[in-house]
Amino acid sequence: MFQSYESVANPAQGIARTARLREELAARGLDGFLVPRADEHQGEYVAPRSERLQWLTGFTGSAGAALVLRDRALLFVDGRYTLQARAQVDAATFAVESLVDTPPARWLGANAAQGWRIGFDPWLHTIAEARALRAALDEKGGELVAVDGNPVDAIWEDQPEPPHAPVELHPESLAGESAADKLSRLAAAVAKVGADAAVLTDPSSLAWAFNIRGHDVPHTPLALGFALIAADGRHALYMEAKKLGAEADAHVRALAALRPPQALETDLAERAAAGGRIALDPQLAAERLRLLVEAAGGTVVEMPDPARLPRATKTAAELAGSRAAHRRDGAAVTRFLHWLDGREPGSLDEIAAASALEAVRRQVGEETQMPLRDISFDTISGAGPNGAIIHYRVTTLTNRRLRSGELYLVDSGAQYRDGTTDITRTVPVGTPDEDMRTHYTLVLKGMIGISLLRFPAGTRGCDIDAVARLALWKAGLDYAHGTGHGVGSYLSVHEGPQRIAKTGTEKLLPGMILSNEPGYYREGRYGIRLENLIVVTPPQAIPGGDIAMHGFETLTLAPFDRRLITAGLLTAEERAWLDAYHARVLAEIGPMLDGAALGWLERMAAPL
Repeated sequence: MFQSYESVANPAQGIARTARLREELAARGLDGFLVPRADEHQGEYVAPRSERLQWLTGFTGSAGAALVLRDRALLFVDGRYTLQARAQVDAATFAVESLVDTPPARWLGANAAQGWRIGFDPWLHTIAEARALRAALDEKGGELVAVDGNPVDAIWEDQPEPPHAPVELHPESLAGESAADKLSRLAAAVAKVGADAAVLTDPSSLAWAFNIRGHDVPHTPLALGFALIAADGRHALYMEAKKLGAEADAHVRALAALRPPQALETDLAERAAAGGRIALDPQLAAERLRLLVEAAGGTVVEMPDPARLPRATKTAAELAGSRAAHRRDGAAVTRFLHWLDGREPGSLDEIAAASALEAVRRQVGEETQMPLRDISFDTISGAGPNGAIIHYRVTTLTNRRLRSGELYLVDSGAQYRDGTTDITRTVPVGTPDEDMRTHYTLVLKGMIGISLLRFPAGTRGCDIDAVARLALWKAGLDYAHGTGHGVGSYLSVHEGPQRIAKTGTEKLLPGMILSNEPGYYREGRYGIRLENLIVVTPPQAIPGGDIAMHGFETLTLAPFDRRLITAGLLTAEERAWLDAYHARVLAEIGPMLDGAALGWLERMAAPL
């Protein structure tokens, strides 16, 4: 489950595979077909069997979609992946479009010919996505056609089998709440909206609600499946029984009926036929489920996944676990940074650096009796110009040495049973130039701005995103990604609904963990990103103030590289925050270091 550095992108295959797909579409009477980077659960990470977009195009990013038409093909990616897509995809076969500015629905609305029949797999698109696509085609007299059997699967001869990894129990001591109590809360929420049952389609919600974890997808401890949360408490979990050992089987059956995944459609149709009101999250649930319920005569009640906010607002036990995980992880990252600082420029490459970091995490996990279960995502290990590729994934084909006069960006994380981590640090290789120091300090100012922020109840992520960008904006600079994403508790490193971004419309609530990661990227030269995880704190009174204010507690503990900081660009308040943060880092993880590593940390953490 740990990271592989082999390249799976092969642009040369794109033209042949696209040609075969066009033959399949012609046989079905379709003018085009959408291939999203998605599975039936709409998660960020998918099992190898569901990597249809990667197989077709060569693009390995975590978000994107292809539209294959009779005479052309397009790949839609967001700003994180623009450079990566150009490198991985055959430009003669796929034109790259913006997933943000011109997503497939908007592109079809502007470019579709009259009467186009565009196919889609209704298991791989949400209700909201299908609605937007259908509306765009309706305006052109076209049709969105739900296919029976994915045409990519029809031509993918060596498609992997579905995953069947074992399920394990997540201790209540780490979860902070029993599964029975969680399910009671969810049932009450379903009843409150007047629904008979809700379908949980997000495996993170299943993992949280049933206090289980799995290994069906890379880097995120999920067991793929669905759940029917009934208002009357008669729940069902749709998952392969062979995934569950005796203990997990007994645990699940005490909470819900255990049903095979293929029974979901039958059970849902029976409920719908009896006049059932079924709650589905239009942003998460597959369009196939809506079609099934309505075809059987039932009513769809649109409702956000009832587990999403309870899962996002961590319990006291989860927060305690996260703090412990971050102390352990901070010690590992600091040991790595010390080791890295002692390497001669040019003696190390990106893969060797990422492998060394993973090895140190394993070592610290063993020392502290809380083993590293997995990395939380493929490590972004970018030297020089590769650091400017926002979500760069090093492979044996792109592997680059860390050379003198360049910057090295490493964005990594870990999965421990008590918490999920995600940290980014950027360090100089040799002596940095003045532009590097200036840009690094501007990014640091943005991070500190978020860290110092106080805000009233009801504040959303979009309300504060600009705080992290202000120093960069004043210099005419910006970055093409959000400032922060939600993070789970031994779950997904990218957890919704909370985020700090222009699109972050969810209110920030106490217990929500988010990343704080502004950046700056100079194409062809270097990338700078600094990332800590933070948690929203309960509102507290401010002396002389009228309104109690929320704030952020920083969880991540590792030093910033003082060689890249231009102290004169920091305000007195910013310097005070940085000195206090470094003092805390030294106090909390210093005892986990010794010898040269401890001496190095003492120098890095000294007051400016």
